[in-house]
Amino acid sequence: MKYTKVLIRFGDLMLKGKNKRVFIERMIAAIKLNIKDLNITMDKRHDRVYLNINEVQESVVKERLNRIAGIGSYSFVVECESTLEAIKEVTVELLNQKAKPGSTIKFESKRADKNFPFTSQEISRHVAGMVLKALDGIYKVQMINPEITVYIELREDKSYVYLDSIKGMGGFPVGVAGKGLCLLSGGIDSPVASYLAMKQGIENEGIHFESTPMTSIESAQKVLDLAKKIAIFAPRHEYKVHMVPFSIIHERILTDIYEPYMITVMRRMMFRIAEKLALKRKALVLITGESVGQVASQTLDSMKTIEEVTTIPILRPLITYDKQDIVSISKIIDTYDVSIQPFEDCCTVYVPKEPATKPSGKKAAYYESFFVGYEALIDQVIEQTRTFIVTPTSTFDLTLHGFTVEEAWEAINHD
Repeated sequence: MKYTKVLIRFGDLMLKGKNKRVFIERMIAAIKLNIKDLNITMDKRHDRVYLNINEVQESVVKERLNRIAGIGSYSFVVECESTLEAIKEVTVELLNQKAKPGSTIKFESKRADKNFPFTSQEISRHVAGMVLKALDGIYKVQMINPEITVYIELREDKSYVYLDSIKGMGGFPVGVAGKGLCLLSGGIDSPVASYLAMKQGIENEGIHFESTPMTSIESAQKVLDLAKKIAIFAPRHEYKVHMVPFSIIHERILTDIYEPYMITVMRRMMFRIAEKLALKRKALVLITGESVGQVASQTLDSMKTIEEVTTIPILRPLITYDKQDIVSISKIIDTYDVSIQPFEDCCTVYVPKEPATKPSGKKAAYYESFFVGYEALIDQVIEQTRTFIVTPTSTFDLTLHGFTVEEAWEAINHD
């Protein structure tokens, strides 16, 4: 017996009251986007979505549904008539094909059709007795922590039987919470932060501070390769990356700033630039991959001193995560292998031997006073920022076009 449908549950967005309709419409649009190339049709109900999966493989359906924010859970189900005999027959066949004999089992029923002559508990008891009799004692009923749970849903027109509830991405449809700008490096953390923000409904664009030729063109290419992975979760499967030509500021920091404060001042410059670009892009927040204590710039003192130069809210989705948690998520979203490629960006090259871990805003401002004219340079690099629109199938390769991002940009657009 093949599963014929997928039952999709909406998760947290069912709690949104008067805004629920808008949230559901966003999620329906996301589902359509992710199945449009498959032989799947959709049946919408007020609190459920059913997909008719036809001959599409279960693994393909899972891969598509697991990338959609807002799905609380889903189940592969078998549809049948709403009679106890039909439900029994489907259940027996499902257990014969997909369950291990000798397992403990229980039955859970949900009766949406209140005209059905039995309560949910009575349905479970009747079906359990019929199934166990038909299978001649192969399974043993156990109400607490059984190995198998048979789920039965009775609707007005049909009933559905299934054995598993698969956890979805959860959260809210991307975009319902507004837009942010994510400081995107080539490391493990920031792509995960971008993903987690999208999971909670925040559409975001990436901003990357590239320092070619001080850093390699492969470093910038790595960021675009990460963006291809992130784009899978984005609306329209598009993820914008704003490449800021940071080398002119980077060079001045290396020559003009007291060494222990180089990273602090660099991050302050990045936040100033990101805030101005966020205003241009109508983004409401900045998003970073910072986690407490991982590096010198991520102590509480450092974060406080760095963000003093901005007024825009800073979201840090990873703030309490340990590294292994972050790595685990990066593997789930398929960014890990790209992130660990050995190409350093401007935050990982020329690192001071003894960076300040408890910098003060007063001292940072003092050392910045030696960086004469940085305000004009900030405006200059914002003006020169190049935006790449990245999709999961984007094919542009910066390494084929130039030794700097600007040269690659010109070559790509000339082609």
